[in-house]
Amino acid sequence: MPNEVEARCIEEFRKTPIGHHSPELQVILNELRGQPMEDKFCLVCTKPNREWQLARTSGVRGKPIKMLSKKFTSLEDAEWYVFKQRWKQLRGENIR
Repeated sequence: MPNEVEARCIEEFRKTPIGHHSPELQVILNELRGQPMEDKFCLVCTKPNREWQLARTSGVRGKPIKMLSKKFTSLEDAEWYVFKQRWKQLRGENIR
C-alpha cells in the first residue's frame, strides 16, 4: 500500500501524466524509469498523435521490442497505464 506521499504523487500523475511534476513525483518517476531495461513497459506511437501501442523492451541493444496487443487513442491514458504497470513491477502493488 502506498504511503501518504506516494498516494499524493500517484494521484498527481493520474491527473497530469504529461508536463511538469512536483519534486516528490519526479523522484518516483526517476525510480520507475531508471529500472533495468529488460522487459520494461513502453509505448510506441503507431499513428502520429492518434494511437499508441503498448510494448516491452528486450533489454538487449539492437534486439527489437515486443509489441503487445493493447492500444490507446489517448496519450494520457497510455502514460497512466504504463505508470501503473511499472509501479506493479517495482513495488508489487496494484494501483487504480
